[in-house]
Amino acid sequence: METVATRAAGTTRVRPAAVGDASDVARLLGLLGYPCSDTEAAERIAHVIADRRQHLLLAEVDGEACGLVALYTLYSIAHGAELARITALVVAPEQSRLGIGRALLREVELLSRRHGIHRIEVTSNARRVEAHAFYRNCGYNDDSRRFVKMLCD
Repeated sequence: METVATRAAGTTRVRPAAVGDASDVARLLGLLGYPCSDTEAAERIAHVIADRRQHLLLAEVDGEACGLVALYTLYSIAHGAELARITALVVAPEQSRLGIGRALLREVELLSRRHGIHRIEVTSNARRVEAHAFYRNCGYNDDSRRFVKMLCD
């Protein structure tokens, strides 16, 4: 799966991530607040590639990785259907507000439709107010609250 969109700032390309993209993925995850080493990123990418329910897409502008989105699909007993859940989305600050986040969401939506999925969910930390506005502007609605309990030993 690969698409190309031309923009004034250059060419934005969205493509599946490969293990060789580990340094870019590590950098982008760090920007999102989830730092990891290149080795850890390579392991995570390999895990995603091996799992048919997961997808990791990279956005590039003029060949430079500047954004990523991770997607997981699952069957929802509550909805009686498959759904997609965005587990990470980030665009490098120097490339923000250039349509890259929207391009990543469009790819997620196309991929979901191809798999017969009609519902996409995304969670966002309560303090990420700009991200919330972005999702709303892209047609996503506030739906429910998320509760988390860490099981630390």
